[in-house]
Amino acid sequence: MNAPANANVLAPSVKLLIGGKFVESKTTQWRDVVNPATQQVLARVPFATPEEINEAVASAKQAFKTWKKTPIGTRARVFLKLQQLIRENMSELAALLTAEQGKTLPDAEGDVFRGLEVVEHAANIGTLQLGELANNVANGVDTYSIMQPLGVCAGITPFNFPAMIPLWMFPMAIATGNTFVLKPSEQDPMVTMRLCELALEAGIPAGVLNVIHGGEDAVNAICDHADIKAISFVGSTKVGTHVYNRASLNGKRVQCMMGAKNHAIVMPDANKDQTLNALAGAAFGAAGQRCMALSHVVLVGESQKWIPELIEKAKTLKVSGGTEKGTDVGPVVSCSALSRVEGLIERGVADGAKLELDGRKPHVPGYEKGNFVGPTIFSGVKPGMSVYDQEIFGPVLCLSGADDIDAAIEFINANPNGNGTAIFTQSGAAARKFQEDIDVGQVGINVPIPVPVPLFSFTGSRASKLGDLGPYGKQVVLFYTQTKTVTARWFDDSTTSHGVNTTISLK
Repeated sequence: MNAPANANVLAPSVKLLIGGKFVESKTTQWRDVVNPATQQVLARVPFATPEEINEAVASAKQAFKTWKKTPIGTRARVFLKLQQLIRENMSELAALLTAEQGKTLPDAEGDVFRGLEVVEHAANIGTLQLGELANNVANGVDTYSIMQPLGVCAGITPFNFPAMIPLWMFPMAIATGNTFVLKPSEQDPMVTMRLCELALEAGIPAGVLNVIHGGEDAVNAICDHADIKAISFVGSTKVGTHVYNRASLNGKRVQCMMGAKNHAIVMPDANKDQTLNALAGAAFGAAGQRCMALSHVVLVGESQKWIPELIEKAKTLKVSGGTEKGTDVGPVVSCSALSRVEGLIERGVADGAKLELDGRKPHVPGYEKGNFVGPTIFSGVKPGMSVYDQEIFGPVLCLSGADDIDAAIEFINANPNGNGTAIFTQSGAAARKFQEDIDVGQVGINVPIPVPVPLFSFTGSRASKLGDLGPYGKQVVLFYTQTKTVTARWFDDSTTSHGVNTTISLK
C-alpha cells in the first residue's frame, strides 16, 4: 500500500561507524541536520548510546593489536589511496558540505583541499616517525629511541570545517599506528561520514577508524573512557577548556585548539587595494565562521582614512546561498547562530561602537528562510565592548585606530587570545618588528589568514590553545607517539665476567 502524498517521511539517518560497519543507532535521541540557506531537513543524526560509544572504543582497542604492528609503509600507502579518492570525489564532497554547512561551493572545495594536504602529509609519515641511536654510550652499550603509537585516540571536531578538521585528525593518528574514534559536529556530519567511507575504501581496516555522534554526553564519555589515551579537539574555548581539564584529570594527552580574536595591523604604506581585498575576504569569507577569521583591524596613522573604501568594498560582496554562482557570503550555520550574531551587533551599538555598515536582515531572493547576515563593520571599537571581548563568529569586522606600530602591537598583545595575527605593510623593518614583538602563535605578513601548510604545525597560542603540541606536522607525530628508550648490551662468548655490579655505572 502506498503512503499518502502528505505523509511525514523521515529524513535519512546518519550512521555510526563501528568495527568497519556503518550501523543504525539504537538511540531514542536524534537531531536534524538542516540546510542553513533553506531550512530543509537533510538528515537525522543520532546521539549515540553509552553502549554504542563503548563498542566503538572496544573495536578500536581490538584493532590496535594488529594495526600498531602494520609496517609504516603499508599504513602510509592507505593515505596515498585516500588522497586520490578525495580528489576524484571533490565535487560531491563540496556539494554535501555546502548543503549542510552553508559555505560557498568554492570555499567548500577549499575546506576539503586543506584537509587533503594533511592526508598527503600523512602518506609521508615514515620520515617523521624516526627514533635516534647513540653507538657505544659505554663499553659495548648502545642506546636508541623508538616512537611507538599510544593506542586508541579520539577527535572532537567543530561545525565550521567539517572536512578539513577531521582530516587534520584521523589521518595523522592512524598513520602513526594508532586507532581512532571520531566525534564530528552533530550540526553537519554528512561530509565527514562520506570521507570516512572513502577512508575505508582506501584500505583502513575494520576498527581502526570509528565514528560516534552526539553532544555533551558523548564528549564527556570520550574524556572519561579509560581506554582512550589521547584527545584532539577543535572548537569553542568554553568546551575546549572543559575537555582539556576533564580529560587531563583522567590521565590523557590532550590538545585543544579553541576560540580567537584575530587582529591585523594596517600600516599607512600598505598597498591599499590589495589590503582592502584581503581584509574583506578574511573578515567576511565563510560568513566569518572561521577560528582564523580576521575580526579586528587596527588602522595605523593615515590608514584610518581608508574606512569609507573598506565599506564600499564590503558592499560589493554578494550574500546568497552557497550554491549560487558568484556568492561571497553564505548563511551562518543555524538559527541560533543567526540570533547570536544579530544580538551582538545590537550590543555593539548599545556599547557605543559606531555601526558603519549594518548587515542585518539582508534581502536574499529565493532564500527568504535562510540564516543570513551581510558584511557588518564597526569602528571605534574598544576592549570592554561585547563585540570586542567576545568571538562573534559571524561576518562582523571591528575597527580601531592607533598612532603608531608600537601602540598597535601593545593593543593586540593585551588581548588574551593568540590564534592568528597579520600585518599589512611594504616595510621590511615594520614586518620584522611585528614578527619579533607580537605575542601570537601564527603570524601573517601581507597574509590575512596565516594557517600553516602541513609541513609545519598549527601553532595557536595563549588562550586559543591548551596543550603544547599542534594538530598536524612534526608536532602531532610527537603527540600521537610515545618515545621508548632502549639501552642494549650484547655479550659475545669471549667476554669475561666482571662479577656483580651494584653501582649505576655502565663501565
